[in-house]
Amino acid sequence: MKKWLVYLGIFVLALFLYFVVTEPITFSTTVSYIIIGLILLVIIFIFVRTIQGNFVGRKTVFVFVGIAVVLPFFMTVTQRIELSPEVASLYNSIENLKPGSKVLISFDYDPPSAPELQPMAETFFYYCFKNDLKVLIMGLWPQGPQQADLAIQKALANPDIASKNIQYGVDYINLGFQAGNEFVIQRMGSSFKSMFPSDFYGTPFDSLPLADGVTNFSNIDFSMNLSAGYPGTIEWVQVAVDRYGVNLGAGNTAVQAPQVYPYLNSGQLKGLLGGLNGAAEFEKVVGVIGKGTKFMVSQSAAHVVVIAFIIIGNAAFFLGDRRRKEKEAKETADA
Repeated sequence: MKKWLVYLGIFVLALFLYFVVTEPITFSTTVSYIIIGLILLVIIFIFVRTIQGNFVGRKTVFVFVGIAVVLPFFMTVTQRIELSPEVASLYNSIENLKPGSKVLISFDYDPPSAPELQPMAETFFYYCFKNDLKVLIMGLWPQGPQQADLAIQKALANPDIASKNIQYGVDYINLGFQAGNEFVIQRMGSSFKSMFPSDFYGTPFDSLPLADGVTNFSNIDFSMNLSAGYPGTIEWVQVAVDRYGVNLGAGNTAVQAPQVYPYLNSGQLKGLLGGLNGAAEFEKVVGVIGKGTKFMVSQSAAHVVVIAFIIIGNAAFFLGDRRRKEKEAKETADA
C-alpha cells in the first residue's frame, strides 16, 4: 500500500508541475549552494550513522543518485571546464573558415546517443550560422536527419541567430538519409547528386540554391561527423579523408572516442569532441552555455554522490566485519 501511495504522489506532483507551473523552475545561486550544503550534511549524517552501526539500504542510494542527477538542471551553478587540445584544434580549424564557406555535417547517430551528441550539434550549428557558414546536412543513420532538424530549431531559437534571418535552401539544406554506409561516402566523392537526388523534404537537388556548384567533396571546405558507431567517424576517415582529402572534424560518444584518437594523432582528424565533456568544452570555446555545460554539472554531482556512498559502503563492510569477529571472539571466550 505504501508503495502505491508513493507512486500516486509522484504522479500528482508530475501533473502539478505540468499544468500549474508554466515557467521553468530555476534556483538562484544562493539557494543552489544551500541545497548542495544540505545534501552534503545529510550524506555526512548517513556516514556517521553507518559508523555507529545503523546501515542504510539500497533505496537510499538510488534516491540520492536520482536527486544528484535531477537537481542540477534547476540550479544556476557551474563548474570549471578546461579546454583540451583536441577541442581547441577543432575550433581553430573552423575558425579559419571564411564567411560563405560550405560545411558538410553528417549525423550518424540516433536518439539514445542524443544526450552526448545533440549538444555538440546545437553548438556547431550556432557557430556556423553566427559566422555565415553554409551548411549541408546528411545522415548515414536513418534518424540522423531528424536529430539535425531538432538541433537546427534549437540554434535558430537563439536571439543571436534569429536576427540573422537564416533561410532554408540558401543558408542550410538537409539532404536526408541514404542507406549504404561507407559506399555512400565513396559515391559522394564523385557526385553528391547521385546519392541525394532530392533533399529530406523531397525538393530536387538542382532546385536548392545552396546545392548550386556542389558536385563532390572538392566543393566542401570542411566536414563534421557526429557519430555513435558504425557507420561513422572511422568510415569517414578511411574514405572521405584518405581518398578525397576532406578536412574532417568529429564528435563522438565517450565510448567511441578512444577508437578514433589514433586518427587524431595521425592528423587525419582536424579535431575531436569526445563525449559530454567534449560538448561542454566546445560550448565554452564558442561562448554559449548549452546542454553540454548543464549536463556536466549533473554528471559530476552524480559521480560525487556515488563516490560518497562507495566510501560509506566500505565503512559499513569493514565495521560489520570487525563486529562479527569481535562477536565470534567473545563467543569463543565464553565457551
